Amino acid sequence: MNVLLINCSPVRNGATAEIIKMIRSFLETDKEREIRDICIDDYDIKFCKGCRNCHKTAKCVQNDDVMKVIEEYDWADIIVSVSPSYWADIPGQFKAFIDRCTPWCNTHEPHAAIKGGKKGYSIALRTGPNMKECERIMESIEHFYGHMEIAPSGRLGLCSIEYKEALEGRKEEIREFCSRIGKA
Repeated sequence: MNVLLINCSPVRNGATAEIIKMIRSFLETDKEREIRDICIDDYDIKFCKGCRNCHKTAKCVQNDDVMKVIEEYDWADIIVSVSPSYWADIPGQFKAFIDRCTPWCNTHEPHAAIKGGKKGYSIALRTGPNMKECERIMESIEHFYGHMEIAPSGRLGLCSIEYKEALEGRKEEIREFCSRIGKA
């Protein structure tokens, strides 16, 4: 089983990256899994131009790293997106990627497609105590999954996480979430 972990944050070494490390360590105990992790900010992703050429051709007119990320999605059986809150939603870098996935969006024909049967999981973290903001982030990710025909299969919201040190007391919660990844 191929698992893709996505750091949806532009910060490569903060709390979001620390959660990715924890997930990797918890999932690596199952030798049946091959795990890759990526940070969305490691890719050159241009903004969608809104030209709608992809609605006719199922291809984007721009040339950047979107296809590299799509290849990772295509490879994976399970996708785990971990996103911090940037003004109550996903970071702009990840949103730009989602916007550029219009060629794979199932709401128009023709459309490109990644292999089917994928499961998607989402984890949201925020500095404040209100879970509603985490819910909004997870809904954004799951909305994207739906249009990519990835089955939303689990979610975890983590409040009061500003720095990675705050995750120390949340390891069991994250471990328990990981125990459900890929099950049923």
